[in-house]
Amino acid sequence: MKKNRNGVRKPNEIVGELRVNSQGYGFVSRDQGDDVFISMKNMGQALHKDIVRVRLFATSSGKNAEGQIVQVLERSRETIVGTFRRGRKYGYVVPDDLKLNRDVIIAAGSDRNAREGQKVVCQIDQWEHHGLNPSGRVIEVLGFPEELGVDVLSLVHQYEIPTHFADAVQQQAASISDGVSEAELNRRVDLRDEIVFTIDPEDAKDFDDAISLDKMADGGWRIGVHIADVSHYVTENSPMDSEAFKRGTSVYLVDRVIPMLPERISNEMCSLSEASDKLTFSVFMTLSEQGKLLSYDIKESVIRSKKRFNYGQVQRIIDGELESPFAEKLREMHELSKMLIQKRKSRGSIDFDTIEVEIPLNERGEPIEIKRRLRLDSHRLIEEFMLLANETVAKHVGMVLKEKLKRELPFVYRVHESPDKESVLELLQMAHAFGVDVSMPAKISPRFFQNVAEQFEQHPAATVLQDQLLRTMMKAKYSPANVGHFGLAYRYYTHFTSPIRRYPDLTVHRLLKRYANNKFTDSSEFNQAIEQICLKSTNNEIRAQNAERESIKLKQLQFLENHRQDVFAGLIVRIVNFGFFVQLPEFQVDGLVPITSLDDDYYIVDERNYRLRGQNTGIEYKLGDTIKVKIARLDRNENLIDFVMTV
Repeated sequence: MKKNRNGVRKPNEIVGELRVNSQGYGFVSRDQGDDVFISMKNMGQALHKDIVRVRLFATSSGKNAEGQIVQVLERSRETIVGTFRRGRKYGYVVPDDLKLNRDVIIAAGSDRNAREGQKVVCQIDQWEHHGLNPSGRVIEVLGFPEELGVDVLSLVHQYEIPTHFADAVQQQAASISDGVSEAELNRRVDLRDEIVFTIDPEDAKDFDDAISLDKMADGGWRIGVHIADVSHYVTENSPMDSEAFKRGTSVYLVDRVIPMLPERISNEMCSLSEASDKLTFSVFMTLSEQGKLLSYDIKESVIRSKKRFNYGQVQRIIDGELESPFAEKLREMHELSKMLIQKRKSRGSIDFDTIEVEIPLNERGEPIEIKRRLRLDSHRLIEEFMLLANETVAKHVGMVLKEKLKRELPFVYRVHESPDKESVLELLQMAHAFGVDVSMPAKISPRFFQNVAEQFEQHPAATVLQDQLLRTMMKAKYSPANVGHFGLAYRYYTHFTSPIRRYPDLTVHRLLKRYANNKFTDSSEFNQAIEQICLKSTNNEIRAQNAERESIKLKQLQFLENHRQDVFAGLIVRIVNFGFFVQLPEFQVDGLVPITSLDDDYYIVDERNYRLRGQNTGIEYKLGDTIKVKIARLDRNENLIDFVMTV
C-alpha cells in the first residue's frame, strides 16, 4: 500500500492533482483507472492544481468514479491575481483564473489602499470552512487594467514568476570583477585571433553562443561552437545559483524579458559582445566533406567576437544583398548547414515550420500589428550548428565516457519519447477529416512523422494540422535517463548551448568540467540532485511557455478590440459539443462560435466525423470549412473571444 505525504493512505482514498474547469467541477487523476470526478460541493477548500487527498464514493458498475476532497496536502500557489472589488463592508478579489472559483475576502485595513477595479496580488491567510470564502490580504497593487504593462504583469504574477532578485543575489553579481585574469587566459584555449562571431535576433541583449568555421585541406570542415562560460561566474550553491535553479529559465514575454540571471551576468559579464575578451566553453567538431563527424574536442576557451550579426543581416549577406568582410565565411556556413539539414532529414528527423506570430508594440504597450515570424536560412544555420554541438556533447558523456569507464555517468539529457498509438490514430482521424489520408504505420517512427509533416505543409489548414501533430507527439523534457530524442531522431541529445537562459545547460557545463577533471562521484545524493534539476527545469520550462503563449494571446485580443465590426474569413479548426472553434489565419487567433448562436436549426455533434449537422436542414459545419465571422464577445480579462457567423 502506498503512503501519502501524511502517512498511510486508506484503501478507499487516493492522492492526486485537482484539475478544475471553468464550470466549477473538477477531476483528480489516479495511477490506475479513470479520473475521479469532484463536484463543486465536494471540493472542500481545494483550488485548481492543488495536491489533494480524495475519499472515493461507492459507485455502481460502469459508472465513473466520484469522490470528495478531504484534505489539501500541497497548495499549488502562494498568491492569487485578480480584480479588486469594494463591497459595503469589505473588499474582495475576483481571481483572473476562471478555474479559481472562490473570491478572496479582504478585511478592512488589509487592502493596501487598492481601488475598485485595480489588478492586485493577494494571499489567502484563513479559510475556516469550505462553505465560506477564504479571507486574506492584498500584498501588491498592480494598477488598472488599461495602464501600461499591467495586463502582462498580472500574467507574470499569476504564474508566480519571480521578477526581482534578492539583495544577496545582486551583491554576488556586483562583486564579480571585470576583465579576464592572466592566469585564466593561460589555462584556456586562446581563440581571440580567430574569426568568431555571433548571430542573434536584432533586439537581443545577451549573446550566449558564437560560431567559427574553417575549411580543411582535404575538403572537410572544422566547426567551433563557443558558449558563454556561465559556470565560471555562477558557482554551485551560491545565492545566484539557487535563484537560477528556482527560476529554471529566462521568460520571453511579448513586452519584456524576465532573465534567469541578473543583468550584470547575463547582459554584461557572460554576454559574448563584440570586440571583448569573453570566457567560453567550446566544442570543436571535425567533419568530412560529406558532413560526417570524424572527431571532436571540448575545451574551456576565450574568444573575442569579431562581429555581432543579427539574423536579417546574415540573410541579406547570404542572398548577396549586403556586403561584409565575412561574407565568404557566412556563405560557407550556409552551405554546410544545408548539408547538415539534409543529413538530419535522411535519418528521419522531423523538420517543419511552426507558425509563430510577432506583435510589435508602441510606446504605450499597444499592439500595432500582428505578423508571422519568418524562419530564415540564417536561423536554420545557427540551429544546425547548435544541434550538432548538443548531440556531440551528449554522445561524449552517454557513449564515449560510458564505454571508457564501463558505467553510466549522471547527466542531464534532453529527451523526447515516442508517441502512443492512440494519439497517432486520433491525429490520422483528424487529418482524414481535413482530406489528408495517411495509413497507420506498422511501426511509429520519426520518418513516418516527417512524411506526415511534409503532407501537411501544403494544406490550407497547415497550421492547425501541424499544431495537432505537435500535440500528438510527447513533450520533450529533461531527464537523467537517456531514452533518445524521437522528434530529432537522435540517440543522444542534451542542452549545452544556452546557459545564460537555461539552468540545465549550466548544469551540463558543470558536469563536463567535473568529468574532464576525473571527478566521477555518483553518490545517491548526487544522482537525486540531478533528478531534481531535471524535474524542476522541465516544470519551469512549461510554466514559461504557457506564460509566453498567454502574453501573446493578450495582445492579439487587444489588437482585435479595434476590429469589432470587421468581417473575417476564418477556418473551422475544432468541433466541440458546445460549438466550434474558428481560427483567423491572418492573426493566428482562435475563437468560439457557440452552438447557441446557430439559431436556424438544432445541431447535433458528430464527433467521429468532426462535424456539426443540422437535424432539419442538413446543414453541416466541418473541420477545414471556411466561414465568415464577426466578433460577438471579446474579454481580455478572461482571455477569450466569441464569434458569430455572418455573410
